[in-house]
Amino acid sequence: MIHDPTPDHDENDEAKDSEVADGTDTLRHRRIRSFVTRAGRVSTGQRRALDEFGPRFVVPFAPQPLDWDAAFGRSAPRVLEIGFGMGTTTAEIASARQADDFLGVEVHEPGVGALLKLIGKQGLTNIRVVQHDAVEVLEQMIAANSLDGVHIYFPDPWHKARHHKRRLVQPKFVALLVSRLKPGGYIHLATDWQNYAEQMLEVLSAEPALENTAGTSYAPRPDYRPVTKFERRGLKLGHGVWDLVFKRC
Repeated sequence: MIHDPTPDHDENDEAKDSEVADGTDTLRHRRIRSFVTRAGRVSTGQRRALDEFGPRFVVPFAPQPLDWDAAFGRSAPRVLEIGFGMGTTTAEIASARQADDFLGVEVHEPGVGALLKLIGKQGLTNIRVVQHDAVEVLEQMIAANSLDGVHIYFPDPWHKARHHKRRLVQPKFVALLVSRLKPGGYIHLATDWQNYAEQMLEVLSAEPALENTAGTSYAPRPDYRPVTKFERRGLKLGHGVWDLVFKRC
């Protein structure tokens, strides 16, 4: 999902402001959605892509488990990406990993249109999109023990201390993710905010069903995650970027 953009974040930043229950219960009180509402204008090219490619590549939200084989026309490893922003990283990873199927969840229409435009331009067939709140997608469309991987890149850091409770990566949300992973499936997070990286490491390390692939620290950036132009600019300015890769036991 999309966050209110800041100079320190790239086009893949996805606000994921979320507090969810475990894999079976939905929070009934003080529910927080996985995105921050943000106005955005759909460009002519994005609108054209929505009209041309949406019917094939956009999967309507439905309160029932998604039939991945039917949606993709094949059986392949399944990766969920939460909040793909403008879709550049999603398209690049999908292009490099054509044996895997990627379901991207994004609420903001300009980003959906931008990814569909890339899908059409590059002839990608292993991406599908759900334009809906990621928490509800996880709870209702993703079956238990069905995912091979989850990607969450540069979620909204909610950098003010009083807003940290709004961050996406919280224990209950991680428990929900874990319930949707197959044994051996992975969660890959990335952030350019050190305080959030520390929180991510603490939360994921405390989940008994997860194992840190990097021992007790952060992981090297996997080759499949490209460095965006904004990330590269930040690195040149001395900003840090932290990747975390955990696997379900």
